[in-house]
Amino acid sequence: MKKQSVLTIAAAGMCSMALLLSACGGSGDSAGSADAKGGNDTMISVFNPEPANPLIPSMTNEVGGGNPIDILFSKLVRFDDKGKPKNEIAKEIKANDDNTQYTVTLKDGWKFSDGTPVTPQSFTKAWSFAANAANKQLGSSFFTDIKGFDELQGDDVAPDAQLSGLKVVDDKTFTVDLNEASSTFPIQVGYTAFAPLPESFYKDTKAFGEKPVTVGPYKFDSWSHNKFIKVVKDENYKGDVKVKNGGIEFRAYLDPTAAFRDVEAGHLDVLDTIPSSDRRTFQTNSSVQAINDPGSVLQMFTVPTYMKHFGEDQEGKLRRQAISMAIDRNAIIKKVLADTGQEVHDFTSPVIPGYSKDIKGSDVLKYNPDKANELWEEANKISPWTEADSFKIAYNADGAHKEVYDAVTNSIKNTLKINAAGNPLPTFNEFRSNVQNRKFTDSAFRSGWQPDYPSPESYLLSNFASSAADGKGSNDGDYKNPEFDQLLTKAASAKSLDEANKIYQQAEQILFEDLPAIPLYYRNANGIAAKDIQGFTFNWKGVPEYSELSK
Repeated sequence: MKKQSVLTIAAAGMCSMALLLSACGGSGDSAGSADAKGGNDTMISVFNPEPANPLIPSMTNEVGGGNPIDILFSKLVRFDDKGKPKNEIAKEIKANDDNTQYTVTLKDGWKFSDGTPVTPQSFTKAWSFAANAANKQLGSSFFTDIKGFDELQGDDVAPDAQLSGLKVVDDKTFTVDLNEASSTFPIQVGYTAFAPLPESFYKDTKAFGEKPVTVGPYKFDSWSHNKFIKVVKDENYKGDVKVKNGGIEFRAYLDPTAAFRDVEAGHLDVLDTIPSSDRRTFQTNSSVQAINDPGSVLQMFTVPTYMKHFGEDQEGKLRRQAISMAIDRNAIIKKVLADTGQEVHDFTSPVIPGYSKDIKGSDVLKYNPDKANELWEEANKISPWTEADSFKIAYNADGAHKEVYDAVTNSIKNTLKINAAGNPLPTFNEFRSNVQNRKFTDSAFRSGWQPDYPSPESYLLSNFASSAADGKGSNDGDYKNPEFDQLLTKAASAKSLDEANKIYQQAEQILFEDLPAIPLYYRNANGIAAKDIQGFTFNWKGVPEYSELSK
């Protein structure tokens, strides 16, 4: 979150930010797109988990809510299908000489779906609400670099207290004062938590979460819990995304196998979760369209620091490393995933700048039964593992994870000769609720990361920074390491991309020693669509490009 302004942040071909993003240009995500008010008006149905939280941008850190929210709420900037940043609501995001202050100027004419204008206060109040500890928002940690964040973390802070680092200059301009230099700030603001909110949000946040007032290429239509969320094309949208359909219906399924059969039968249009029974054959299935490309999603499981035998001490480190080296990942990728995943080497992904397969310490990701048992026995000398102990990994049963976690725990059990098993919960919603409420005190749990912006920082800061622990972000295992935090700060203040990435890799060396989460594989961007669907593609995040879908 703290780099110099001439830094090029995202994927190959991304333009330099050079103090502001307006030079990136571009009028759309792909050539030949239909006009936003033209094209097909058909509703497109897509597979999507039931959201674990209300539809509030700063309260969402999982795909169930994130996928609909991302197309309902425009931000200051957006990312095209290649991960390239483009100004959206922002006309200009300009840094001062040392990147400690940004001046944000908004474009004219943007309105929320209730007709009220988007103003600087739409951002400053929303960001302050998200940062304020009294409001218990899961995206709180994204605002740590803005001045005044620490003052909003007290037990007696007023819920409407504002970040002191945000100042409204006029009806189109506000400034952001940071605690330290940052030039990733102009891409961070493309993340969901930085979306603007209308005044109606503060009158009844609970009601808003069920029926949000939005500002994006789509607007909210309806939500029938555990069944569907419907969003429709917003004819008054002012941005450059060219919507080719009338809306998206996000459908919840308890079993992706049923969803797969519905795509085959023409009852569901798009599925981005391939059930295990179809992984070997979906690409040759003549009744559907199929995609299986390298993606940006890291699949892992978190071993929480509050789990017995796995604290932030020497025993915990030894056991985490032993567990990791007891897993035959290549066999799982071949036999269970049928090559819909890639061998893992770090805590980001191969499509992200800064990725490296040669980070010191990454050998803990290699299957090594002898070393695993050696480390396990060292841990036993500190605190014995008894027959009553077991190693469990919780996961949601509605996401085609059973076979993977059966294979993972069987590998651990057979290698270390301990009790190990999967711990399935019926739905993603229930699973995430247990994670967020820290109920997995005797179990590891499935985790994964779909990046928010194309930088190693998105993976490392969100999942492992101390500021993202204790319910303030996505550090659900509550891992805290000051040395790791300091390296993130140092990387964010680097003067070049190469320098920053080297520091991020140093931070990953600490993660390989501590293993707060254990990487399993990089998930491919894969899925199927019905034969009559046009524009079936995945964006840089590994999510279907919803606006491109049509019949």
